[in-house]
Amino acid sequence: MLDTIVALATPPLRSALAIIRLSGDESFKIVSKVFSKEINVTKSTIMHGYIKDNDEIIDEVVLLAYKGPNSFTGEDSVEIISHGSPIIFNEIIELALKNGARLATRGEYTSRAYMNNKMDLIQAESINDLINAETKESKKISLMSLDGRTSSLIKPIKEDLGYLLSLIEVNIDYPEYEDLEEVNYEKIIELMDKNIDYIRKLIKDGKKGNIIRDGISIAIVGKPNVGKSSILNALINEDKAIVSDIKGTTRDIVEGKFILNGILINLFDTAGIRESEDLIEGIGINKSIDKLEKADLIIAVFDNSNFDEEDQKIMDLIKDKKHIIVRNKTDLISEKKDNSGEKEINVSALNKEVEELKKAILSFLSLDKENYENPSISNVRELGVLESILEIMEKVRLDAKNSVSLDLLSADIKEMYLLVLSLTGEDHDFDIASEIFSRFCVGK
Repeated sequence: MLDTIVALATPPLRSALAIIRLSGDESFKIVSKVFSKEINVTKSTIMHGYIKDNDEIIDEVVLLAYKGPNSFTGEDSVEIISHGSPIIFNEIIELALKNGARLATRGEYTSRAYMNNKMDLIQAESINDLINAETKESKKISLMSLDGRTSSLIKPIKEDLGYLLSLIEVNIDYPEYEDLEEVNYEKIIELMDKNIDYIRKLIKDGKKGNIIRDGISIAIVGKPNVGKSSILNALINEDKAIVSDIKGTTRDIVEGKFILNGILINLFDTAGIRESEDLIEGIGINKSIDKLEKADLIIAVFDNSNFDEEDQKIMDLIKDKKHIIVRNKTDLISEKKDNSGEKEINVSALNKEVEELKKAILSFLSLDKENYENPSISNVRELGVLESILEIMEKVRLDAKNSVSLDLLSADIKEMYLLVLSLTGEDHDFDIASEIFSRFCVGK
């Protein structure tokens, strides 16, 4: 029997209401000791009464009692809705602890829901994604995972590998039975080809879904005084970064964010990249180069009036990375001087004329209507597992073409099958599950 756990399910702040959640076999018994009415339900119910410490009234509350398995965790559960004073909800939690409950750990409620087969691991991860969603589109992607539509994408792979694995095993173990369906290399190759194409599409769609869910990071780089800070301010439409004619004004990373077609764009205005003997500015320049390495996209800013040796060094730094070339200060000089050899975008950050830059960012994202409306396997862990399955599947296809023994093929197919199960947690790898739930907040 698992412990009965208790935690605050709402933020630990002063508010109108607070929710204290208990889950476990002793939930009703523990709450009955401190509630003004007996709790002995055979189905979910709502009750009104008082939480009491002996004869002292702690608060007037509404109590929601859920009889397992008809609860979020699949266990007997109670939610106490109290007034939102920290004094009150802390007293209620202390009473629950005194009467046999223990404090829940991070993600323990969702972990119990997973262990009690109320949801799979993809659905469980989507809860945390939903809590952390910063855009409506990100929320929509997470909800598609929560209702099981994303998990259903795995089903065809699981069925094909399960069918193939059982067929190979039966043919190996019972060769004397002539009426068995025969497995041959052509059938294996056919199923591998089918699933390789399907998984490649899942990965492609998943990477785009990841952009919708998590957004992208963009580093704005260039030499000093080309208008990087002005571009950041224009994109986020606020004066976040200090703008000055003095070179080296930006000495540390300045961050800003904005929403572009439902995508969270995390901007990083970096220190101007140049040769400098100033120790502090040098640290800032090193940070700029580090941020450049980690960014999903780079906006390289150049002065519209000239292109010199320092600009060329920056071009060399970004040549193998995804980038957009921007010529700033078009408000000052009418004639564009193109020395970079690449397609460029002209902007006037001072006049907040950055629409062409926004269009270029959207073009880089390369998202269409389907990416926003269809479920996708967009979680980093899940994408990593899919890529591992794809790698083994391509090996099995090649081995089947080379007539490698069925015993060896069977071992690889079994490995793929277990990886598919690990996507939804059907393999019950609780080491992975525990790591995932540890990222949750307490009370969820």
